[in-house]
Amino acid sequence: MKEREKFGSRIGFILVSAGCAVGIGNVWKFPYICGQNGGAIFILIYLVFLALLGFPIMVAEFSVGRASQKSCATSFKVLEKSGARWHHYGYFGMAGNYLLMMFYTVVAGWMMYYCFRSIRGDFADKIKQKEQIGEIMSGKFGEMLGNGWLMLGWAVVAILIAFAICSLGVQKGVEKITKIMMVCLLILIVVLAVHSVTLKGSGEGVRFYLVPSIENVKKVGLGNVIYSAMNQAFFTLSCGIGAMAIFGSYLDKDRSLSGEAVSIICIDTFVALMAGMIIIPACFAYGVSPNAGPSLLFITLPTVFNQMPFGQVWGTLFFLFMSFAALSTVVAVFENIISFAMDLWKMSRLKAVIVNIFAIIILSAPCAFGFNKLAGFQPLGAGTGVLDLEDFLVSNNLLPLGSVIYLLFCVSKNGFGWDNFIKEADLGDGLKFPNNKLSKFYLSYILPLLVVAIYLIGYYEMFKEQSKQMFIGWMCFSILPLLFICWLRFGKAKK
Repeated sequence: MKEREKFGSRIGFILVSAGCAVGIGNVWKFPYICGQNGGAIFILIYLVFLALLGFPIMVAEFSVGRASQKSCATSFKVLEKSGARWHHYGYFGMAGNYLLMMFYTVVAGWMMYYCFRSIRGDFADKIKQKEQIGEIMSGKFGEMLGNGWLMLGWAVVAILIAFAICSLGVQKGVEKITKIMMVCLLILIVVLAVHSVTLKGSGEGVRFYLVPSIENVKKVGLGNVIYSAMNQAFFTLSCGIGAMAIFGSYLDKDRSLSGEAVSIICIDTFVALMAGMIIIPACFAYGVSPNAGPSLLFITLPTVFNQMPFGQVWGTLFFLFMSFAALSTVVAVFENIISFAMDLWKMSRLKAVIVNIFAIIILSAPCAFGFNKLAGFQPLGAGTGVLDLEDFLVSNNLLPLGSVIYLLFCVSKNGFGWDNFIKEADLGDGLKFPNNKLSKFYLSYILPLLVVAIYLIGYYEMFKEQSKQMFIGWMCFSILPLLFICWLRFGKAKK
């Protein structure tokens, strides 16, 4: 039997895993969510929930991967007790990775396309009136969305680059090249942040971002701030679909998983916080609202760069940074998909790469055409599209429910079991996972209930403005996955 590939270094494992966690959500969603929820107090609450939610879930997923030495496709089968049902989730985990790539490759293509256009000088309009610039940038973004073949073409570029990296193997491809991308990403984000905070008029933005203000929180309500922080802390780490477990399976047993998880979370958080330091002070310096929502990245920020001295250079560097953030996630998830094929169907790495290149290109097409040829398809209500549906299935369903399954699997007697989980998590040097009755109770009951609450509130927020029939229908649908989890949890293992 061929020996499983391993990372060549500890820093390689940390940077590749961080590359999976660090994605567009860190640098696109975090700044505007922070801006909408009062700035500094949101950040403090976010850090608390990151420790309470993100850390134990990441350790649980890493432990399943390292103990089984398999991907999500077969890891549960290897570790569960005979007769248990946990392995059925493996197929949903696989589906989650494919679903994620169905839209994430398209968005990665957007970043690369905007970087290309920045290099070409397409955004360097000479009109200086802010309103006119905003209209121009909005038109350019709409022009891109209206051309499905253009978006699919750039998605294919992202797909080919990422699979080419994965085809070289874990050490020579995924680890080596992702390390380079992550180092470049970290250097770029520091350079951009320093530049942003030195802009004339940026001081007010820095104060908004870093100095807690009760008045800012009162505007949106403390409850909304707490939920937004909890939601962002949970989703930022990409746990629940086996994307972290696969890297655990490539990890040696000389370091404890808790210590490695803390390192990864610190890098992920650093990138998110620095992204805010780039965007929010720059918005204040040029009189732009920091709570502009998703349009912040593709309309507002090019407007800001347009007005800066050497704006073309800074805009290019920013979208190069965004391209690295997106590609690091795509490479990580592609490695998971390739490992599925190798573990489940015994394919060679090269064959798995070739098959999945064609599969992902075909699967990405609906998202690329979802803003033009398929614009009439609005499955989640008016104003939604293919990307919204795919993102909803992954972010609002498979990530939270998959995280609950990993947690319950690690504490259940018919799964991995608490003692085995602690043994695996604490194996090696470094920080140890708390091993006491309180920790076990928290992972067994409190944390799963918190994640289920995030899941159900997410459904409510998604459909509360829709028709009564749609609202009731989707809320009823949300119960079915919870019944599936109960079916897995209470399956009887053979004696």
